[in-house]
Amino acid sequence: MPGSPTARRRRLAIELKKLREEHQLTCSQVGKELDWSGSKVNRLETGQGRVQPSDVDALCRFYGTSDELRELLKELAKQSKTRGWWHAYGSAVPSWFSVYVGLEQAASGLRTYECEFVPGLLQTADYARELHLAAPAQDPNDIERMINVRMERQALLTSSNSLDLWAILNESVLQHTIGNAKIMHGQFEHLLKMAELKNITIQVLPFDAGTYPAVGAFTILGFPDQEDPDMVYRDGLTDAVYLERPEEIALYAKAFDNLRALSLSPQRSSDLIRRAAQGLY
Repeated sequence: MPGSPTARRRRLAIELKKLREEHQLTCSQVGKELDWSGSKVNRLETGQGRVQPSDVDALCRFYGTSDELRELLKELAKQSKTRGWWHAYGSAVPSWFSVYVGLEQAASGLRTYECEFVPGLLQTADYARELHLAAPAQDPNDIERMINVRMERQALLTSSNSLDLWAILNESVLQHTIGNAKIMHGQFEHLLKMAELKNITIQVLPFDAGTYPAVGAFTILGFPDQEDPDMVYRDGLTDAVYLERPEEIALYAKAFDNLRALSLSPQRSSDLIRRAAQGLY
């Protein structure tokens, strides 16, 4: 069963949509039979808002599922209502990012490309603090809590059931000074340390790599259960985009593979990061 409330809600939505499609019905048709609106059925299938176990029970009985499946989906609905550890940080984790944190907690692997900054899971506290201080209209009271959230998320990389992370950094990330030389030196040293972990691969896309896909920063989340398809995440200042259609995932996966092929090997990438650190002093 998926390991976070967000992931459970997503799995439940996937299963409910699958049941409807197996019966070749539209949301409007199902809603009419249950005296619901079609939009309610759609909300249940897209994971918008909380799902009541009673609604899941009604859908399963309508679709004629087995008792075992009905109870499993009802349990997913119950567990999707629990709150993740990040909710304790309140406004420091905006709702649009809370969804990502929940999915990240359930993921087994991440493939990420960054063209400006070190990925959040690899940032030092000092580096993260500088980024938050530079953010427009940032509430000063939230900054330290935001940093704490980022540091707590990083436990995924060193836990007993550690997350596999493959990160590609554009060389511009190494040239972009965040804060000062001391902060950057500490950040580079941290990258080198993390690159030594068996579950983490770091590559640098050099300036002379040639032509590559014109994409901004993105992350592909992979999940341990085959029933949970990959997802692409892209964020901005005030919102995020989550892509789930198979054709979208395929395009980003191909783009990542192209970027990986053009990047320096992990060893040569570490050598470049090490030279960047040495050049600061």
